[in-house]
Amino acid sequence: MIGQTPILILKEGTRREKGKGAQFSNISAARAIADSVRSTLGPRGMDKMLVDSMGDVVITNDGVTILKEIDVEHPAAKMLVEVAKTQDEECGDGTTTAVILAGELLKKAEALIEQNVHPTVISGGYRMAAQKAREVLDDLAINVTPSDRETLKDIARTSMISKSVAASRNLLADVAVNAVTAVAEKNSDGKWEVDDDNIQVVKKQGGSMDDTHMIAGIIVDKEAVHPAMPKKVENAKIALVDSALEVKKTEIDAKIEITDPSQLQAFLAEEENMLKKMVEKVKSSGANVLFCQKGIDDLAQHYLGKEKIYSVRRVKKSDMEKLAKATGANLVTKLDDLTADDLGTACLVEEKKIADDKMTFVTDCKNPKAVSILIRGGTEHVIDEIDRSLNDAISVVSVAFEDGKLVTGGGSTAIELALKLRDYAASIGGREQIAIDAFASAMEVVPTALSENAGLDPIDVLIELRQAHKAGKKYAGINVFTGKVTDMKKERVLEPIRVGRQALSSATDAAVMILRIDDVIASKGGGGGKGPKGPDMGDEGGMD
Repeated sequence: MIGQTPILILKEGTRREKGKGAQFSNISAARAIADSVRSTLGPRGMDKMLVDSMGDVVITNDGVTILKEIDVEHPAAKMLVEVAKTQDEECGDGTTTAVILAGELLKKAEALIEQNVHPTVISGGYRMAAQKAREVLDDLAINVTPSDRETLKDIARTSMISKSVAASRNLLADVAVNAVTAVAEKNSDGKWEVDDDNIQVVKKQGGSMDDTHMIAGIIVDKEAVHPAMPKKVENAKIALVDSALEVKKTEIDAKIEITDPSQLQAFLAEEENMLKKMVEKVKSSGANVLFCQKGIDDLAQHYLGKEKIYSVRRVKKSDMEKLAKATGANLVTKLDDLTADDLGTACLVEEKKIADDKMTFVTDCKNPKAVSILIRGGTEHVIDEIDRSLNDAISVVSVAFEDGKLVTGGGSTAIELALKLRDYAASIGGREQIAIDAFASAMEVVPTALSENAGLDPIDVLIELRQAHKAGKKYAGINVFTGKVTDMKKERVLEPIRVGRQALSSATDAAVMILRIDDVIASKGGGGGKGPKGPDMGDEGGMD
């Protein structure tokens, strides 16, 4: 009889977890990831030192950098790494907040599953809570305009206060706001758009953190090709050429036969003449600076030097595009088409030696749509951390520019959301209200972690914060330096609304996805399987 014959569906020895065992295993793996970055949150957060198999060291408290670098095996844990990556791509900041919020949502869900609340009920409640939280967030938002430079600087300072560059945050905030203001453009709908790719960052070891500055122009990591060229060109007329100043080979296979010495001389003279004409073409356009994406022949270099035309060869395509935006020049693909109308302008082009490298500085461009930031610092690790911090600052200022809305930090927004969600939970019937209440409690992980990292008593802080918010002080948050609950709007602790909105969405999506898994089965590797070794859960955790 068929009923008595056991049917083997999975191969013997297949690794499998199911039911509550699978859920609890996934939750604990995801929580372990959240706990690994929890101690880095806030101005009093600590740094992590990451050492790879080659002995390379990264020292940072940037959530996404830590999670990209650590070697993650568990598939559920990888989902939390994805949360950090998404947060970083969308906002550039708030990665640690998003991850610890996802971890806390799972911790609260674990307690509910133990009480036999079904995971789909919890998921439904979490979705409702996240939707309500986003609405409350919009009500709490404060408007900001691109002309309000001080508020934009406050946003940049807030993003850097927890980093090791906090001592120089005023200078770096100024650099970030100036850079974003320079490259911001209005689109056809009249909304602001900021493309971070138009901000070039050049890192050079040496000097101090305070030597970091913005240049209204572009730094090209190349030097002049010939010693006879001027090292400094004022009122530069800049030509950008995407073709080689060399005598090319013929398009088809060809053979040139020379039968006597006079023909050889004529051939060389013609080659020289062709190069001379190319240089004449550059000179006749009125250019006194030439950036060439391809090569420049030795003889052409000699003639350009004689004409005192500052020339740089083999410039990267990305640098050429930035130069075009900064100087207003047109990128010419055929040298014969170069005219005076294609030239860009800059007050000064000069060759400078920074550390051991000679570089070309194109500075004081009029209304540049691409700018450069030169980062200086004592050691390579310091420079890398300044770069990460500045990148966060630029990202949050860009997001504030585009959205025009911000909220207060210091855990004030999280507590206000928790308060409003508890009121909302009471108005909802059914079991979902338990999940909404759990979501509200999970929101309080932000001020709890901030106070723990500052060595304060999290329970006392939480009670005080709840009292303040119940009394209508919606901007009350924890000042981790004094240990007191103060008005975060007056303290100028501000962040763009998109940081909080994205953290809510990413954390909820990840938590719901992990909660809905009740079976973990080892799948076939290499094929189209999307299991622990399939393409969707491959080595995405930034494994070095």
